[in-house]
Amino acid sequence: MKRETTNRIRFVLEDIVPAFLHDSSLFRHAASLIWGKHIVELASFRERAPFLSDQEYEALYRNHPRVHEGTDNSEACIAAICADILGDSVCDIGCGTGHLLSRIRTAVPQLGRLTGVDFAVDDANALPGIEYVAAKIEALPFADGEFDTVVCTHVIEHVLDYRQAIAELRRIARRRVIIVVPREREYRYTFNPHFNFFPYTHSFLRAMQPVPEAYSCRDIQRDIYYCETLDAEADQRMVAAE
Repeated sequence: MKRETTNRIRFVLEDIVPAFLHDSSLFRHAASLIWGKHIVELASFRERAPFLSDQEYEALYRNHPRVHEGTDNSEACIAAICADILGDSVCDIGCGTGHLLSRIRTAVPQLGRLTGVDFAVDDANALPGIEYVAAKIEALPFADGEFDTVVCTHVIEHVLDYRQAIAELRRIARRRVIIVVPREREYRYTFNPHFNFFPYTHSFLRAMQPVPEAYSCRDIQRDIYYCETLDAEADQRMVAAE
């Protein structure tokens, strides 16, 4: 299923179905007809979030059904990401199978270094010119400013300590940070293992504090697309020199 399709389904479930119904046992029963007991496991997963072990966290994600074909990103978000890449090196945090990195490589063939990071990379596609590193987003094994552009799509909503995760993205980025999260509301029973919910673009901007002067934050088909330039004046000088 493509992201564009699930976004239409999310519109009905999140914006049309009333909250009291969405949190009810009736909705739980209906959702169970699709995903069985996994719906209840997801609700328990969120309730126990502060107390989960690393093993429990990893086990749920390994067993979670893969909904999208290749990537959680829509074509519109992929196009925006490729257009906003700066510099010669890109790191995709939460790379999954590596689909987004392969699309970036095709769109920006002059890139010198492409790196994908996930807590497990054994199912990532072994593509030439792309390296993979297994690591947690809260503690990335890279030097300060090691990558020109750092991309992180559909990850922040999964991370309990999302402020530490965002700090790490900014730490290893030299020029630009790009983040995509779903624009969604929290309900007891959902089809995803998310911890953090951002119903509006300004909801996400609160998570990004302090927001730099050079940034953009917009809605793209029910996803929030955020892009910041870490030092706009220095970057302008760099572009001029190039």
